[in-house]
Amino acid sequence: PSTAVAIRAILTGHRVEQQGYKACMGVLKLADRYSLVRVEAACTKALGYTPNPGFKHISTILKSGQDRAVDEQTATIEAETTTRPANPHGFTRGASYYGRKQ
Repeated sequence: PSTAVAIRAILTGHRVEQQGYKACMGVLKLADRYSLVRVEAACTKALGYTPNPGFKHISTILKSGQDRAVDEQTATIEAETTTRPANPHGFTRGASYYGRKQ
């Protein structure tokens, strides 16, 4: 979905729609060099920066690997929220701090 939104933004960003065709083909060709998943992640990140990303934005995100950083951050956040048990009382130090044995 983000790739389609980015392509649509590229096409509407030009006065004449045909002027954006080359940039759109460039974005689609990035999937040959990188994977479709990475291009989708790069488009998502680019749309987070600006509502009208261009080919250069998406290409730079892929070259620098910023799309991978987003995936790793969301995976880390999801892992922390699923593995961390809820602590209803708010004790964070544990039994050893208070002198009790576990």
